[in-house]
Amino acid sequence: MNRLSSIPPLFVALVLFAGFGLSGCLTLGPDFETPVVDTPSAYRYAPEDPGQDQDLKWWELFQDPVLYDLVSTALQNNQDLKVALSRIEEARFSYGITRADRFPAVNIGAGGFVGNYSGTRSTYTNNNLYVAPTLSWELDFWGKIKRSTAAARAQFLASAYGAWAVRTTLIANVATAYYQLLDYRQCLEMSRETLVSRQDGLDIIIKRFDKGIIPEIDVNQAQIQLEVAAGAIPAYERLIAKAEHQLKLLMGCLPGAVQTGLSLDQQPLPPMIPVGMPASLLERRPEVKKALALVHASNEKIGVAVAQRFPAISLTGALGLASSEVSNITNQGGIWNVSGSLLGPLFDFNKSRNRVDVAREQTRQALLTYESVVLTAFKEVEDALVDLDTYKRESQASQRKVAAAQNAHKLSFERYDKGISSYLEVLDSQRTLFSAQLEYSQNRQLYFNAYVSLYKALGGGWLTKRTEVVNAVENGTLSEE
Repeated sequence: MNRLSSIPPLFVALVLFAGFGLSGCLTLGPDFETPVVDTPSAYRYAPEDPGQDQDLKWWELFQDPVLYDLVSTALQNNQDLKVALSRIEEARFSYGITRADRFPAVNIGAGGFVGNYSGTRSTYTNNNLYVAPTLSWELDFWGKIKRSTAAARAQFLASAYGAWAVRTTLIANVATAYYQLLDYRQCLEMSRETLVSRQDGLDIIIKRFDKGIIPEIDVNQAQIQLEVAAGAIPAYERLIAKAEHQLKLLMGCLPGAVQTGLSLDQQPLPPMIPVGMPASLLERRPEVKKALALVHASNEKIGVAVAQRFPAISLTGALGLASSEVSNITNQGGIWNVSGSLLGPLFDFNKSRNRVDVAREQTRQALLTYESVVLTAFKEVEDALVDLDTYKRESQASQRKVAAAQNAHKLSFERYDKGISSYLEVLDSQRTLFSAQLEYSQNRQLYFNAYVSLYKALGGGWLTKRTEVVNAVENGTLSEE
């Protein structure tokens, strides 16, 4: 007869119902509440027509296919972004480990014994073999595992938002470096044109000096201005090479040349960015969302620390087969047992209490960090809006300055050629023109990068709903678009 029939049929039900009945009876510690942030009603330097707060992708504003390709390559190959995406996977697996603690752990155990026993009157030999699955389960009576799971999920969210922030910064850095490269290349071209122009002027000056029309000092001054333009060429070549190397690094490639599209002066200006309402910044900026998730995780750890001050309740059970002979292990005998245990701190010199205090202080630190991140976010948006407004006007003024300097240079040379003015006037107009051209290129680059800064400050896009991060959390990855 199979002895398994003698095992109580309610064995498994007893363990499972006892576990589910007692698990999660209480949840200790404070429940998380989203911090209330006092946001302004409007941005201080918001444009009069901010546009519609609608779904947009940043490359719809910067109409340069070369820049689009550079960003796409960076999103595929950048090592920092890959590390951030790997951290999402790490957090997802950690969440799975913590979540598994809510359920029973089933293991398999087997063993055997062969030996003899001697008494005062007789000696006998005993053979004992057994195999039995075992079940162990810590009941979440105080909500410790529930809190730990919630904390792990919040950490998972934080890593997803952290990857989104890395992605946002990467796109902004690529765009910034690209417009900086366009600026350097435009300045290099201006320097070369200036060098040619000053070489032509020097040739004329030398011929006049040879004929005794002008003094030698005019030749020397023309040579000085020629060398100023000549020295600017290698300087900008160096800056171009370093800007290209920076772009290649962002794209996860070895240093090399980088193709560019239209020149900086020919780049179309993006339309006005829809900044939306200030309160929406808290929903769009990944750094803010990450900081909030970390506050949530820290808050849940308070509950974990509180629960650790109370006894842990565990159930253990085994159900298997035993026999004195290997050949008969399948039909000779069954074994079963159910046990429970309770283990908790009795006197630990305030270790448990201090653990709770540590968790509370860590939550307070996380909350202060969140508030700091929010303040920084609003500051960066306001800074970007100021840059956008002022660099626009500064760039327009620089453009008018270049036009005036070009005309002044032309008139000064004509006056010098007719003997009306000295060569100092020509030199001054040359310096002013060259300086104005370089200034205009720099201001235009800063104007474009003000758009990039605003893009980054607003959270990497102008979306009313951050569905991408939610999808990233559910799928364990981030969409590149």
